[in-house]
Amino acid sequence: MTGQPEVAIVGGCGHVGLPLGLALADAGPRVVLYDLNEAAIDQVRAGKMPFVEHGAEEVLARVLASGTLTLSADASAVAGVEHVVVVIGTPVDQHLNPDPGAVVTAIERMLDHLTDGQHLVLRSTVYPGVTGMVERLLRAHGKRIDVSFCPERIAEGKAMEELHSLPQIVSGRTPRAVARATELFGHLTDSIIPVGVEEAELAKLFTNTWRYIKFAAANQLYMMATEFGADFDVIHRAMTQDYPRAADMPGPGLAAGPCLLKDTMQLAAFNNNNFMLGHASMMVNEGLPMFLIDQIEKEHDLTDLTVGLLGMAFKGESDDIRSSLSYKLKRLLRLKAARVLCSDPYVTVDDDLVPLDVVLEQADLLVIGAPHRAYSQLAPTVPVMDVWRIVPDGASR
Repeated sequence: MTGQPEVAIVGGCGHVGLPLGLALADAGPRVVLYDLNEAAIDQVRAGKMPFVEHGAEEVLARVLASGTLTLSADASAVAGVEHVVVVIGTPVDQHLNPDPGAVVTAIERMLDHLTDGQHLVLRSTVYPGVTGMVERLLRAHGKRIDVSFCPERIAEGKAMEELHSLPQIVSGRTPRAVARATELFGHLTDSIIPVGVEEAELAKLFTNTWRYIKFAAANQLYMMATEFGADFDVIHRAMTQDYPRAADMPGPGLAAGPCLLKDTMQLAAFNNNNFMLGHASMMVNEGLPMFLIDQIEKEHDLTDLTVGLLGMAFKGESDDIRSSLSYKLKRLLRLKAARVLCSDPYVTVDDDLVPLDVVLEQADLLVIGAPHRAYSQLAPTVPVMDVWRIVPDGASR
């Protein structure tokens, strides 16, 4: 199939852009993925996913064969395309302050290729007001372009399912922008939720912050029960079994990744840092690695021990190590233990990792960083600290 692409995805080889591009190209529209990472482009063009996304490689093969997906490292790829989807979000700096100008800067680099009549969609999480900044930028350069904010809502690893099964929030300042966004995402789902632009921006931040707060509540209760000598797993089962009012209570675990803390801190900055729940949640979740080590030291002298740290991704069944608290655990353990050996069945970008069998052979104690399902098959003969309860009898002992 040949012809002008109907959709261009800026940042198209990343965790947000690539699944979206695959899903749209598989649904019919011609899609071009624009990305500056030429190595990732070459990999995708060869039919290989640059990260783990379940079910994506089969779709990739299909859309490459059909010709509905193309790739480019040239900004001119966005020229003349009806829908330009920007998946660049708002980063935070080392002090957790958001940079609202990052999205604007990225769009400024494409201005010469954007033309009147196009539809620009902001897809990644943005600081409240960034959509308005983009609209003002385009007007200042005389561009008559419809702008929408349509936040992604997928969980990594489940994108190929959730892009079709979850409702899609769309927003725009004009009925035309909302209609164009509805048409675009209507290729993926019939469940469309139109809201105002600012409401959409806050809905995305509120969603991630709500999840982060829930994880912090579970982690705080886990620490409280553990300090008291009670089994939190037993308590959790008693609370949630056949009891709908507690059914949404998560278990304890390392709450990390590229979004939850970042978006909670963006929301705090938006509210003049008057966000006690958000800051308290950060203290709890970021403090869990120290708590786990403290619990280990109550029973074990780490000085002469080799510790095996299993799972370096920020969550189970993922290869994504961005903002993973396993690396915080690793740094803290290296201050106390004789040796720390790390392993992960998915992560390929860390040269410090060793095979699982080496860790199991040499470690005097195991710590579970990410709850990969493969660890549920382990039968360890050494003590285990497993906050996730993924390893059979995996409580610290």
